[in-house]
Amino acid sequence: MAGFNTAVTGIKASSTMLDVAGNKIANSGTVGFKASRTEFGDIYATAVVGAGSSNLPGSGVTVSGISQDFSAGTAEFTNNNLDLAINGSGFFQLDDGQGGTTYTRAGAFELDSDGFIVSKNGKYLQGFGLDALGNQLPLQDLAVDEKESPPHATETIDLAFNIDSKLDSTLLSAVYDKNNPNSFSYTTTVETFDSLGNAQTVKYNFAEQRPVREQYVFDVAGSDVTISGLDIADASNLTPTEEAALQLKDPRIDTDSITYDGTAGTLSFELKSESSAVGDVRVRDGGGTVDLSVANLDDGEPHTRTANEIQSFLLNVPAPLAAAGSVEIGGVAIAMDAGMDAEAVGAAVVAAQEKIIEKNPDVQAVQYNKTSKTLYITWNAEAGPVDSISKVDSGGLLVADDPLAEPLSQEGDNSFMGVYRMYAYLNDAQQLDIGKRVDPGEVGFDNDATEVGALVIKFDTTTGVLSSVDGEDIITGAATPKITIRGADPANPNDIKLDSDTDNLVGVQLDIAGSSQFSSDSIVKKAAQDGYTKGDLIGVTFEETGEMVASFSNGQRQNLGLVAIANFENQSGLQSAGDTEWVASLSSGQAIVNPPGTGLNGTLRSASLEQSNVDLSAELVKLIEAQRNFQANSKTLETLNTVTQAILQI
Repeated sequence: MAGFNTAVTGIKASSTMLDVAGNKIANSGTVGFKASRTEFGDIYATAVVGAGSSNLPGSGVTVSGISQDFSAGTAEFTNNNLDLAINGSGFFQLDDGQGGTTYTRAGAFELDSDGFIVSKNGKYLQGFGLDALGNQLPLQDLAVDEKESPPHATETIDLAFNIDSKLDSTLLSAVYDKNNPNSFSYTTTVETFDSLGNAQTVKYNFAEQRPVREQYVFDVAGSDVTISGLDIADASNLTPTEEAALQLKDPRIDTDSITYDGTAGTLSFELKSESSAVGDVRVRDGGGTVDLSVANLDDGEPHTRTANEIQSFLLNVPAPLAAAGSVEIGGVAIAMDAGMDAEAVGAAVVAAQEKIIEKNPDVQAVQYNKTSKTLYITWNAEAGPVDSISKVDSGGLLVADDPLAEPLSQEGDNSFMGVYRMYAYLNDAQQLDIGKRVDPGEVGFDNDATEVGALVIKFDTTTGVLSSVDGEDIITGAATPKITIRGADPANPNDIKLDSDTDNLVGVQLDIAGSSQFSSDSIVKKAAQDGYTKGDLIGVTFEETGEMVASFSNGQRQNLGLVAIANFENQSGLQSAGDTEWVASLSSGQAIVNPPGTGLNGTLRSASLEQSNVDLSAELVKLIEAQRNFQANSKTLETLNTVTQAILQI
């Protein structure tokens, strides 16, 4: 009877179903394990004669295949960054080191003694290498081959600050001294690193320009001189061309103030208030070879005068006034009584000072000198050069102490407003070259040459924003000019290098964009630099996109590689190889390898493991089904055996 064989096929198929279910239950806790199902097919015998008859009983059942379910299992988070899970499709590619390649979803990796990332059975995780620019290299064994991060010397500094506009520069010491806090307005320090990783500091002092003008008096032998490198044929009579050339050569000098006194043998001039204490002025003899001495030095510094405008008037009162009258100054009428002499007239004007200032806020003081019978109107330095104060003098009492149409004793200069001298020091000791131009007239002067000294920065007096750095105006919306600091790396004295883009010598680049002069506390708004000391490896993490990132104790991070994810045209065609691994077959096709998150590949999860996708509840039901099928097929054998025994007994 064919029924015996039919029952046996059913028993074998049920046994296989039990085996598959038991295997799934046994691996329900295996990381990356994929469930499978038993697929059956019926058996029918066919013959050449009578083929296709509809009354064939069938020959039993066969296991046509055991297919795997590659759906994702639950991700379980761990405390190990080397535990990896794929969120989506794809497989980790492993190499056994002998040419064998397998694929897995089990991402429980670890480091071997050589720093390679390996699976639990010692196979190497595959990934893409990265070059210094981050470009992707061919597949290779992923390894943590950087155990330390070398030091990096500071190359750029970003510093933004606010200096309180309410600070009064008139209270600053006349002579700047880095050790005297009263000689500068604000100071701040930024930590940097040299090429060996040693921590250094760069201290910045900012001294607001005082409302003064430097006065220079040089002893000369004749009118033929060289000022700031420009030959002047006759200092007693500068031509417009010479004035323009000198202004271009040395914009610090107020060319209108140049005076030559042949009798006294002196040449004198003033520096604009914005340029006071910024470098030295070179004046040489007619041959341009011998420096001429400064005749008006105090403790090595030139004389200064206030930048306030002062207007003076002689009081024309030769005898007591014959009749009462009045004088109006700055819109204030001042009564004059009969019989008043010059001193009394002057006293009456001074007595009206408060009213004059009230109507003219830029006026600082009204004074009278009874010896010279001169009345002085002093303006605030911030007012700069101003027109003569309005006056109505029908009696001719006020006479200008100047042959010009407007009375002027001293011209005002408010160019100092919003201007600061910036100094930099390495470790609060060595002053640094931060780009101050070499003083015009120096031997071998070069427009691009710099020296140790103060750099001038300016703020817009209306808006308080940074408006100029080293004479270069800042255009709205444009980048702020960088400040080059030379000598900030004591471990590398030759830290100045040639920039390949500009062919200029560059050192540490300081960017003070965002600095301001607002009416609020002086503070640092931003301070950052790109240097760091040597660091040791403290951990490795993985990004969602597959980058293997090493973290170092100096705060640096470095991409060491890129995990490779393999995908297949037909992943159901993969063949199991044990250890929760599969190998490619003709049915699956060759692996298509790409980084995580690209194409069909899933993303990467670090510190996670994908658990088995086995559903225990379903598998227990499968056991019942398999047991029932086995018992039913056994019953078929038992029944056939009973029938056979009955036939034998006939």
